[in-house]
Amino acid sequence: MPRHAAPTADVVAAARAGERGALEELSSRTLPLVYSVAARAHPYRDDVDDVVQETMMRILRGIGGLERPEAFRSWVITITVNEVRDHIRRRGRRETTGAAFDAAEHRPDPAADFAEGVILDLRLSGQREESVRATRWLDEDDRELLSLWWLETAGRLARAELASALAMTGQQAAVRVQRMKERLHTSRVIVRALAARPACGELTRLTLKWNGTPSGLWRKRLGRHVRQCPRCLRHEEDLLAPEGLLAPLALLPVPAALLAWRPWLSAGTHVPAADHAGTAATSGGGGSATTGTAGIAGTSLTAKAVVTASALLAVGGALVYATSWPSPSARPVTAPTASRPRPAPSPTATASPSRSAPVRGSVVSRPSPRPLPQPRYGSVVDAVDSAPPPDRPPAALPRRSQTAVTMTGLKRHLGGYQLVHRGDSVVLRGKGYFTVHWDVMYGLRPGLLTMPSWTGLRGKLFHVASGGGHRMDDRQPGAIADGTWMGNTQQGLISLPPGAQQMWQNEYYYLDGSVTLHLNETQADYNLDVLPSSWQETADDIASPPAPNSADRERYGLVRDTGRDDAPVPQYTTRSTPTDAVTVPQRSVVS
Repeated sequence: MPRHAAPTADVVAAARAGERGALEELSSRTLPLVYSVAARAHPYRDDVDDVVQETMMRILRGIGGLERPEAFRSWVITITVNEVRDHIRRRGRRETTGAAFDAAEHRPDPAADFAEGVILDLRLSGQREESVRATRWLDEDDRELLSLWWLETAGRLARAELASALAMTGQQAAVRVQRMKERLHTSRVIVRALAARPACGELTRLTLKWNGTPSGLWRKRLGRHVRQCPRCLRHEEDLLAPEGLLAPLALLPVPAALLAWRPWLSAGTHVPAADHAGTAATSGGGGSATTGTAGIAGTSLTAKAVVTASALLAVGGALVYATSWPSPSARPVTAPTASRPRPAPSPTATASPSRSAPVRGSVVSRPSPRPLPQPRYGSVVDAVDSAPPPDRPPAALPRRSQTAVTMTGLKRHLGGYQLVHRGDSVVLRGKGYFTVHWDVMYGLRPGLLTMPSWTGLRGKLFHVASGGGHRMDDRQPGAIADGTWMGNTQQGLISLPPGAQQMWQNEYYYLDGSVTLHLNETQADYNLDVLPSSWQETADDIASPPAPNSADRERYGLVRDTGRDDAPVPQYTTRSTPTDAVTVPQRSVVS
């Protein structure tokens, strides 16, 4: 039987009876299917391993309650889809209530990283690469449907199984699939149009406020343009059908760490059919799917802490140890084999005497080394600097511990908040990275720009990097000779107060505590987009090269973070809210 073939009814029946070999075979043949569905449907790549582990636990523990072995694959898909939905919902609740502060060590990467990983791992190119990139522009519901339709195109899933997993009729599924394919087609045209050189000028102007992260909202905005622009519409002329492009990629390669770390096969994983009565909820496809932790022998389980330490497993013919690992990143890629005795410590070699060595028996007094002075928080405040050479890559960005930063403001925008009018503010709380995206409106109201200010700081705030492809005083593509992102002589210029640091398109900050950011416009009109970020997103932006890779990228980004407390603190930062935020001094009092 091919390795990725579905387990036969005999194997399923034996697994229901609790046979160890059948459970192992069922697990091996089910894992690629579960991983492929979860990886494509879940919006956060770093959570996929946890979702897969929890799904496999539910499958192996609930197999005793499966009524019809021939419905096994439909049952597995239903459990996987439900687990993905539950995981996304739980994550949303944690972030809303702030409980995410104590969750993972860092915020998971978005689904965009998953698409890039597939492209690199499978060395995709041409229209197949474009199609995978296009999946990044779909909404969560469409990604969930795509993960199943992708398997259907390769013959790994029947339409009835797809419909059953989504709790809809065959006709409803057909309509949903057709609409999803239309949005995927639009996304493929957008991917081509954005990569075209020379770029469409109108498309470039439309993306000036875009932060570079694909989303359903921006698919709608850019989709309207590419459908109406004769220049962009030409990019759809030779597009091949997605079925032929995606079918060979139906089952994704399972990461080695997930293959080696299989807690669902540890002792006590399976609940026999006789002990399973009343612990399963009926699902589509004639089977039953356990809900939550019901049916798990009365225990509350998570994917990271259910394995009995040192439980021996047989994986690929080699004995390995299954252990509870504190986090996915701590799991070994290859499991250790049988333990080996440590070699006896070798005798310490005697140093050969030298002329400068002390006489035997004498006492030599050496002064204790002086401790190095510790960097003091707030000792460095951002000051005026010059732009680095455009082709100079940034230094490595230090990685700081992160959980999440929550925001509270008036006008929601792209997952964060937008500050538009004088007096607008956003309160940030948590531990992690965020972005301030600048949009200066020189065409509406030029003049002196009153800088935004940070007030009410509790904890620490660092200015860690600058990016977005250009400083705001760089030349603007397509503008008149003296035109920059700060304006031009025809429409007007925006200037900064003396001693103010020239901002970049994206400014990146790290917060450990809470602070409020105020927009203080008086003369010059400007907007600020305050958006969630991560270490990975920051590093990716500042490391992106200048043109011709992107029409509006004039230079690499800049790292400001030292990784210590002497990293720069942003200008205009105070400990308490002043009477008038415009009067916040440039030199911050933060120590």
